[in-house]
Amino acid sequence: MSRRYQDWFMQAQRDLKAARDSLEAHNYEWAAFQAQQGAEKTLKALLRYHNHEARGHTLVHLLGKAEEFVEVPAELWPKVRELDRHYIQPRHPNGFATGYPAEFYDRETAGRVLAYGTAVLEFVRRYLA
Repeated sequence: MSRRYQDWFMQAQRDLKAARDSLEAHNYEWAAFQAQQGAEKTLKALLRYHNHEARGHTLVHLLGKAEEFVEVPAELWPKVRELDRHYIQPRHPNGFATGYPAEFYDRETAGRVLAYGTAVLEFVRRYLA
């Protein structure tokens, strides 16, 4: 087994820390994106742990691949679906008809997305030796 999964998991933890920092700095759109990135890297760590190449950015697909190796609790699916919505929109104005991302994100949204990213990390942590 390649140890690269550890690198992915370590960076996932840093991404979630950055999301917490962004939340506290009122950079809510960045907190949401960083939480999505943390969850993505967490799932890629799990797939690499099982010697499975992890490609793409869609968390629902990554979690679906992980389901081949681990039992995924039903309550995790709506969380990753929500996280998937925060890959492009927090970064690009063209994710909205008008305005820019910061106008559409608030503390409540960013906090919820961060909690979901953290839930993905805690779920995966149990499977990494």
